[in-house]
Amino acid sequence: MEKNVTGMDELLAGYAAGTLSYPAQALVGAHLELSSQNRGYVSSLETLAGAGLESCEPVAMSDREMALSAIFDTDGADLNDNLPGALSTNALGTRAPGVPGSLQAIVGDTLENLPWKTLLPGVKECKFDEIDGCNSSLLWVRAGRAMPSHTHHGTELTLVLKGGFRDDDGHYVAGDLAYADGDVDHKPVADEGEDCICFAVTAGRLQLTGPVGRWFAPFMR
Repeated sequence: MEKNVTGMDELLAGYAAGTLSYPAQALVGAHLELSSQNRGYVSSLETLAGAGLESCEPVAMSDREMALSAIFDTDGADLNDNLPGALSTNALGTRAPGVPGSLQAIVGDTLENLPWKTLLPGVKECKFDEIDGCNSSLLWVRAGRAMPSHTHHGTELTLVLKGGFRDDDGHYVAGDLAYADGDVDHKPVADEGEDCICFAVTAGRLQLTGPVGRWFAPFMR
């Protein structure tokens, strides 16, 4: 599906190592929840990382007692304080269906009643707070509608949650992850028959390249 194999491999390696920005880490985690496509590869990377740690020589801690004290004094409820929000639950205390668990700290547990903003006819966006220098948002594209042609000053990660879309790189359906960077100039088109909803994470800004997109550019900032 992906032409940029190197970029995708680096992304998955970063996820396994835990070095991605929080939004990107959440997006890849949701991809692995929804699709089995890359689970085996990520599992292999995590196994290799574990083996590497086992082979490393131990390093003495500069203040062992203080470090252990800090760990044991930590309240378990504080472990997720760095997340942008608590995971939402329903009345039964379980995660509601509809939004992958990895995304619920950002999106919430449902796609309903979100503050959508119209970007252009047939395209809406719901933006979330910037985290770790990355912008994240939900995009809703009406069935059969095309997004403006654009390229990227940075990277764009797109996870399909509902429906599907097609561009020059391939066809993406629910659970698929699309990776794009400055080498990609594309025009995603939502599949016919069902609206497309995606979760996107961008590092850097998009640059609209088509004549229609350039006309709409001032309204999409």
